[in-house]
Amino acid sequence: MNARGPAIVQADLTILLEVDHPDYGPARDSMAVFSELVKSPEHIHTYRITPLSLWNAAASGVTAAQVLDALEKYSRYDVPELVRTEVVEYISRYGRLVLDLHDGRYVLRSDDNVLLQMLSKQKGVAQYFEGFLDDNTAFIGQSARGYLKQALVKVGFPVEDLAGYTPGTPLDVHLLEQTEHGKPFGLRRYQKEASEVFYAGGGVRGGSGVVVLPCGAGKTIVALGAMAQVKAHTLILTANVVAVRQWIREALDKTNLKEDQIAEYTGDSKNIAPVTVATYQIVTYRKRKTEEFPHFEIFNKADWGLIIYDEVHLLPAPVFRATAAIQSRRRLGLTATLVREDGLEEDVFSLVGPKRYDVPWRELEKQGWIATADCTEVRVDLPSPQRMPYALAGQRDQYRIAAENPGKMDVLAALLELHKDDRVLVIAQYLDQLHELAGRFKLPLIEGKTPSKKRDELYEQFRSGEISTLVVSKVGNFAVDLPDASVMVQLSGTFGSRQEEAQRLGRILRPKDDGTLAHFYTIVTRETRDQEFGANRQLFLVEQGYRYRIIDAAEVLAGEFKPVEPEPTEEVVK
Repeated sequence: MNARGPAIVQADLTILLEVDHPDYGPARDSMAVFSELVKSPEHIHTYRITPLSLWNAAASGVTAAQVLDALEKYSRYDVPELVRTEVVEYISRYGRLVLDLHDGRYVLRSDDNVLLQMLSKQKGVAQYFEGFLDDNTAFIGQSARGYLKQALVKVGFPVEDLAGYTPGTPLDVHLLEQTEHGKPFGLRRYQKEASEVFYAGGGVRGGSGVVVLPCGAGKTIVALGAMAQVKAHTLILTANVVAVRQWIREALDKTNLKEDQIAEYTGDSKNIAPVTVATYQIVTYRKRKTEEFPHFEIFNKADWGLIIYDEVHLLPAPVFRATAAIQSRRRLGLTATLVREDGLEEDVFSLVGPKRYDVPWRELEKQGWIATADCTEVRVDLPSPQRMPYALAGQRDQYRIAAENPGKMDVLAALLELHKDDRVLVIAQYLDQLHELAGRFKLPLIEGKTPSKKRDELYEQFRSGEISTLVVSKVGNFAVDLPDASVMVQLSGTFGSRQEEAQRLGRILRPKDDGTLAHFYTIVTRETRDQEFGANRQLFLVEQGYRYRIIDAAEVLAGEFKPVEPEPTEEVVK
């Protein structure tokens, strides 16, 4: 206990953290390792310790003693005994069950034979048991590996999978010391650590799991590092066609792979090569909901030694079904946030793997690997003529009325003038709003129906500086490489999506050669559902250690608002 600590640990496994306390920063970093942020109003933030948050911590090597030490260090009052008990209990559950091989058959082992017997009769789990080898070892169905892991997490007993992997068809992959474009290349220290932690020397304790890194920190490079260690045929699944082509460009630029060794599997082209890059959309395509997914066969079309799930927080639910059946293949998930809006974090944990590596965004920012970000929420009043329609509308329509508040356009005009010398992305949820602002400000627009060729042209014009401001729909959320973008203005989003906030902030976090600060603006309508959803989206910013300002639109319109100036970063350790 620390009588002057910034945290209050409560018996319901929540932690209240005082934002204005001098120790807020280190306390937040400690809590984030083993708990989840659930509320972030201005002065007191609320974290919650959950079984999954503790299991992810345990999988990363964190012990119960370390969790309790952190709680003791920052807690203003005694840590409740119930919290101590729950932390020890749940962390101890990780590794009590081990999935292994015995004479070529899957077995589930445990030193606790009573637990094993109990699980063999547990509804939802019993169907995967096929008798006992001895009191501490049960035979498991040969096709049940993934389904058993899913079922065990749901009943509160995560299994450590040590059953190993198929090596896959060999492929000589290595990283270049100089890119195809002639630039020196090598993994940054954290990228090297992430790929090595995932691979774990080729042993059974590695080979599956999730690497959590900010957008702009080089998750693709981590994956290329993993490919160079696995050295086998690889399937890469990603968000869209633009991302597919970016993956192919990166692989050709930074590895020894040749064009005939990498194929695109999308709606435009369906080829298979030693390295195949596909979209989630094509994998989950089917003509009718009653039909099977014809492209699931891609998982078995080659002897893959590695499957990479880019933006794993977007992994469509049907893909979990296919993933459950391919647990013998190494699986690497990449993401900026483990939060899923559909609540399927447990399925990522059990089927792709636990969190293996994580670096706080602010840590990489301090080292200069990603741009420093200034985050600002601008609150706009709802015009009088819209107040009654808003009051009478249903909840979904209320959000749209507030999100499309015409007063946001005036604030946008002022921000565009303020940042007229910067590269600016303007992003919104609703097409009517996008078309209105693109027309009013005479700006190019990229939306869902924009052909891939036209998108590539506009992205290239933005990169080259031919155009300095680009309007994008939610297609701009994912895997768009625009390294010179330094300002984003968000007019509306997907309700309260934290994962979307992560992706959008990530669009502007590529480090700038001139040290330019990244500016992230969210314009919300005051005292509406727009503001409520904004508060949920801000959870992500707080999780990553960002402080954000809340200002009134009047300050921007009157020219009184001034963006934050950049601070010097620490020397980068290469």
